[in-house]
Amino acid sequence: MPRPYWKGYLKLSLVTCPVAMSPATSESEKVRFHTLNKETGNRVVSQYVDSVTGKPVKDENETKGYARGENDYIILTDDDLDAVALDTVKTIDIDKFVPADSIEWVYLEKPHYLMPDDPVGHEAFAVIRDAMASDKVVGVSKLVIGRRERAVVLEPRGEGIVLWTLRFGDEVRPEESYFEGIDEEADPELIPLVQQLIKQKTSRWSPDMVSDPIQESLLKIIAEKKKALKPAKKAAKGKPDAAPASNVVNIMDALKKSVAAELKSSKAR
Repeated sequence: MPRPYWKGYLKLSLVTCPVAMSPATSESEKVRFHTLNKETGNRVVSQYVDSVTGKPVKDENETKGYARGENDYIILTDDDLDAVALDTVKTIDIDKFVPADSIEWVYLEKPHYLMPDDPVGHEAFAVIRDAMASDKVVGVSKLVIGRRERAVVLEPRGEGIVLWTLRFGDEVRPEESYFEGIDEEADPELIPLVQQLIKQKTSRWSPDMVSDPIQESLLKIIAEKKKALKPAKKAAKGKPDAAPASNVVNIMDALKKSVAAELKSSKAR
């Protein structure tokens, strides 16, 4: 298990327990590239440069500044930033609960796993978790992440709790402004055909459904280049593809053909 991203306390009224939090997702498996100098093959490094003198700035001389005008900044030191630290830096204090299905999906941002960080706190953690699960509610709290206080929800899941950071209200665009122009009613005769397609294409969920073919292809190319230690030859150019057919089709005919094709395919299997 990777090292916890955050450690602190989970608090509900007078009940407190030490907890640790780790991101539920990871991007470490993604193919990553370094920027190189094509002529020398050496890595290119980036650094902060003074916009006036053009000279590199040492790490110890970097500081935060709030612009109040052109080339006019209010400088904030580390002490200034630490002075505004809130209790939520180290404590997840659940101050309210809401029905589990009442939070719109668009507000859920990033999931984290929350678990007890000390055997002494296991019972308190389990009581909070199981009580939420029994009442089908999630806890609402706040937590400082990256020097910003974020609203979070705590969702009981299995033996642990999933903590979701929430998007700020001004980050969410209302769906009505995008969907208001869709006023077409579905033809009742078409729905059964679509339902047949849905039934034939329905299967159990699998993580394989969200695999990344581009990354797999990149890894294959990298492996081939590593093995050959020379650039791969470009594939010969074939004949240009035929012009795409018109998208204007009869939806009833298309659905009937789709259903027939799926039935034929399922019988062949």
